[in-house]
Amino acid sequence: KFICGGGNLVGAFKSREDHRKQIELEEARKAGLAPAEVDEDGKEINPHIPQYMSSAPWYLNAEKPSLKHQRKWKSDPNYTKSWYDRGAKVFQAEKYRKGACQNCGAMTHDAKACMDRPRKIGAKWNNKHIAPDEKIETFELDYDGKRDRWNGYDPANYALVVARYEARDAARSRYVKEEQLKKLEEKNNSENPEEVSDEDIDDDVRVDEAKVDESKQMDFAKVEKRVRTTGGGSTGTVRNLRIREDTAKYLLNLDVNSAYYDPKTRSMREDPLPDADPNEKFYLGDNQYRNSGQAEEFKQLNIHSWEAFDKGQDIHMQAAPSQAELLYKNFKVNKEKLKTQTKDQMLEKYGNAASQDEIPKELLLGQSESQVEYDRAGRIIKGQEVVLPKSKYEEDIYINNHTSVWGSWWKDHQWGYKCCRQTVRNSYCTGAAGIKAAEAATDLMKANIARKEADDELPAPAEEKRMATWGTEVPDDLVLDEKLLAEALKKEDQRKREEKDERKRKYNVKWNDEVTAEDMEAYRMKKVHHDDPMKDFLH
Repeated sequence: KFICGGGNLVGAFKSREDHRKQIELEEARKAGLAPAEVDEDGKEINPHIPQYMSSAPWYLNAEKPSLKHQRKWKSDPNYTKSWYDRGAKVFQAEKYRKGACQNCGAMTHDAKACMDRPRKIGAKWNNKHIAPDEKIETFELDYDGKRDRWNGYDPANYALVVARYEARDAARSRYVKEEQLKKLEEKNNSENPEEVSDEDIDDDVRVDEAKVDESKQMDFAKVEKRVRTTGGGSTGTVRNLRIREDTAKYLLNLDVNSAYYDPKTRSMREDPLPDADPNEKFYLGDNQYRNSGQAEEFKQLNIHSWEAFDKGQDIHMQAAPSQAELLYKNFKVNKEKLKTQTKDQMLEKYGNAASQDEIPKELLLGQSESQVEYDRAGRIIKGQEVVLPKSKYEEDIYINNHTSVWGSWWKDHQWGYKCCRQTVRNSYCTGAAGIKAAEAATDLMKANIARKEADDELPAPAEEKRMATWGTEVPDDLVLDEKLLAEALKKEDQRKREEKDERKRKYNVKWNDEVTAEDMEAYRMKKVHHDDPMKDFLH
């Protein structure tokens, strides 16, 4: 199995046990029981990030867990957010220059791209009113910069729009006041005041700011959602059930090193205020609910289902929860029965010391009020001798004429009897004679070993063997005949000539299988040794 990314990063083989431990570690990190994994920069990695995002590709050769492959790891070019300086001029010449615009005389463009009014006589011919050169700038923009519609926009220009709207509102408010004053004057100047009432005042002219604010505040607990259309279309109001008087748990402690809050699952495992008074705290962390109430019993139920499934039972907590709960109840009943049965058997076999009568203080403390007097020789003069308590095992029982028990002697990692120093149990005691015989046998064995080692150290004398010319041992009475040796040398030369040129070989060949000592000596003398450096100078 090859796993990329995270904790085992490139081509690391994992056994089943290591894979199980890795999964348990990931679950502990998600639960907040184990510290989060740290990348090579020392930053913690969110344990809830999926593996396909946290695993680095194999070609990056990542040695440590990191999220750099998810970030923009390529170096950005020198992008700029500046914009063209509109209307800026660089230089204004006094005379026409070669290559400049024939119409206005600027060097930064030609006559075809000139934006000035076409002159009757261009600057090239009358050499008057030379236009200044424009400021030419080039920017290297990124993808967003090229498509930004507001790039180069000056926010200070928006002050003009704000001022225009403020002037309109001020004019409207003045108009409203003037209209109200006119209405009031007409009401006061009229002969019948009852004819003009407050209802005649135009309701559209009135601006009740308090009423508007109240209407806005009434919808503080509503959330609008767009539903049932491709673009979002119609809106439906959904009541927000959050109680806004309660402080959010991630705001209880703003310390960076306090309890970790996971925004994805909205969970905070640990207590955000561990040092605060528990009577005043209303939130102690999510782990408190995991280890209290029926959560612990539910956890044990899941563990029992997993273990039962591993042992071969057809049980599944999610598929058949009622069956799993019933089997767990039966398991607890049988477990209690087994505990009670085991306890009864132990009490029946060894008894119950708690239910029996109290033990006398003399036995508990190991002392009594009785007084015993001894003489100088250790004999009892007055009182009664203290009886030593005996164990249930047999003591001081000697067998086979031994005067000591088995285990009173130890030598060379073996137990034995001290009286005769024998290491064979249930053997007959031999006494001092057996000890002397054993020592003599040991000394003899040591002497034999020493003699053998001395013999091994001396090398055996090598006998010189004289080898015969044909490979066998040379007999002491071997004598070579000079005449026969000369004839054998001639025969060897003739044989070699025939081997070089087969035309000199006769048709009627007589072959003799008998090889004499002189023939072997002649063959040895005429033989060419290929390893001999002087072979070219022989013969």
